[in-house]
This record gives sequence, C-alpha cells and structure tokens, in this order.
Amino acid sequence: MLIRCILAENRKLHGAVIWLVFLVVPMISALYGTFNFLQNLGLLTFDWYNLWTQHTLFYTLFFFAPMVGVYAAYLWRLEHLGHNWNLIMTVPVRRSYIFLAKFLVVAKMTLLTQGWVFLLYLLAGKFWAGLPGWPPVMIVIWLLRGVLGSLGVIAFELLLAMAIRSFAVPVLVGLAGGVSGMLAASRGLSLFWPFALMQAGMNSNRKDDMLSGQFFPFLLACLVWAGIFAGLAILLLRARDVRAE
Repeated sequence: MLIRCILAENRKLHGAVIWLVFLVVPMISALYGTFNFLQNLGLLTFDWYNLWTQHTLFYTLFFFAPMVGVYAAYLWRLEHLGHNWNLIMTVPVRRSYIFLAKFLVVAKMTLLTQGWVFLLYLLAGKFWAGLPGWPPVMIVIWLLRGVLGSLGVIAFELLLAMAIRSFAVPVLVGLAGGVSGMLAASRGLSLFWPFALMQAGMNSNRKDDMLSGQFFPFLLACLVWAGIFAGLAILLLRARDVRAE
C-alpha cells in the first residue's frame, strides 16, 4: 500500500510547475555564487573549494529551504482543494503511509535538486570561472550529506503545509529557517536546529569540513528531527480523521 501511495504522489509531479522551480532557482543561486566568487578573487583562492563556499553561501541560506517548502506545499495542494480532505480521510490507507509517501517523494526531489546543483557548480567552475581540473570528490560527499541534513526540514515543511492551507507560508517559513540555520551554525548549534543541519552537511561557506569526526552525531540529529516532525504530522492526521474533517 505504501508503494501505491508513493506512485500516486509521483503522478502529481508529471508536468508540474514545480519543475520550473527545480530548474530555475538553483540556476539563480549558481549565478550569484559564481559572480561573487569572481568579484572577490582578491580575498579568495582561485580553486574549487572557494567556489563551493560562494555557491553554498547563497543556496543554503536563501534558496534550499524555500524550495523544499514549494515541494511540500505542492504535494498537499490537491488534498486542500474542495472536499478532497474529507475524501482522503475515508480511504482505507494508513495515515502514516500518506505522510511517509509524501516525505519520500520530497526527499527524492531533494536528491535530484542536489544533483542539479552539482552540475551547475561544475559547469560554472569549468566554463565561466575557468577553474583547472575537476571538483574534489569531497564536494559530492557534502552534497549527499546535505540530503541527510534536509530530512528534518522536509518533515517540518510537510507538517506545516498539511496544517496550513497556504502555499506561501511554507515558503516564507523556509526562508526564515535558512537565516535561523545560519545563526545557529555560527554559534556551534548545528546539531540542535533542523535548518542548520543541511548547511552543516553541505559544509556551507566553509573549506574545512565542519563535521569532521561528528558524522554519527550529525546522522542521529537528522533522524531525530525528521522523526519528531513526522510523528507530529501522523498524530495530527489521525486526530483529524477522528473529527471526520
């Protein structure tokens, strides 16, 4: 049954407008990051790591969390239209499957987004900045860690989009979350705030690995935050089912 729920959520993505967000927003981030890198070569070293610091500075601060908000709000959009909420509450499917299917689909979208971000980073570095050689393998590892770091944000944004019938709110909260994540990271509190975990995972605006020797605490924090928000969402779904909304 979970597989059927996932297939149903995937069908929502066919020809969806969020693919435009998927393509354009990381391009804007890459443009800003590369331009900033080239304008500050007096302060930065001309290498792939320093280009990474500038790309992630904009992407993780201003763009990533709002994009997850768009993905989450879009997947709940159909349920919030008309009387569809009453309909979904009567289908013979576990409430946890409804949420988990959406969670896995947004996680898939996040993984694809990270791949697109890497391709833009590679193209910008080779053909715009003219960097020699190829990006370090560590960049790929940081991108994958960013997916892990995003799990708590995904669960939170899905909870928010489920509870509030507004497309704009998850996006605006995501933007505020990105800023709050930067503030938490600057105080060494990355593991204690979900919006900081993705930035820590991607080693945002850093050349030296900020999670050196802390991968397992980082992984545990990602799973705990995702579990907290997913658990709250499933409880809320079950409560609404009891009230027959």
